[in-house]
Order: sequence, then C-alpha cells, then structure tokens
Amino acid sequence: MAPETARGARPASIALAVACDALLVGLFAGLGRNEHARAATLGGLLETAWPFLAGLAIMWIAATVWKRPFAVVRSGIPIWAGTVAIGMLLRALTGAGTALPFVIVATITLGAFLLGWRALVALIAKLRRA
Repeated sequence: MAPETARGARPASIALAVACDALLVGLFAGLGRNEHARAATLGGLLETAWPFLAGLAIMWIAATVWKRPFAVVRSGIPIWAGTVAIGMLLRALTGAGTALPFVIVATITLGAFLLGWRALVALIAKLRRA
C-alpha cells in the first residue's frame, strides 16, 4: 500500500515522516556534539537540537507537509531549507554559534538527511511499481 493516496497521507504515514525527520535532526545534533567532544547527555542534545527541531516543526505547518510528507520536492526541500534557516536564526537570537563553516556543514548534513530518506522512499516505491 502506498504511503500517500489521492486524498493525502494516512495518519500513520504522517507520524512516521515526522518521527524520521525529528530523529534525523536529533542525529545531526548528536553527531555535532560528538565531533566537538561535548557531553553525551539528553539535556545537551536537546540544547543543540531545539532550534532545528523548532524550525522543523514550523516548516511542517507552514509548508503543509502532512499532505505529502514523502515528496522530495514539495515537502523535502521546504523542510530542509526552513529547518536550516529557522534553526540558524534561533541560534543567532540566543547567542549560539552560527559561524559560516557550521552553516555549511548543517546545510549539507540536514539536506542529506531530510532529502535523502525521502529520495530512498521514492526509489523504493518506484521499484515496487516496476
């Protein structure tokens, strides 16, 4: 059964997509903390991840991603761009780092994560139809 129908995505598909996005944003934050030898605590992870998770949530609403959560272009690109932009804005407003190398790494990593799993789902769906 396809995750999206003519009427839109099923609730379980929406929940799965939200979970994938949130887990991958958390993974991004965790990898970054590990790379900089920061403490591996839940509080530390949330401190690093919250601006990007907030951006993700805002973009899920603003881009009506729940209508087609698996779409690479219609949903993935706005989610990616908005998560990075809003996350960096929130970091800047709270005095957290937004150095250019970090912005570049965050943009590339979140792009690979947030677009990558959607592209994989699209490929699997295409192969199943063939």
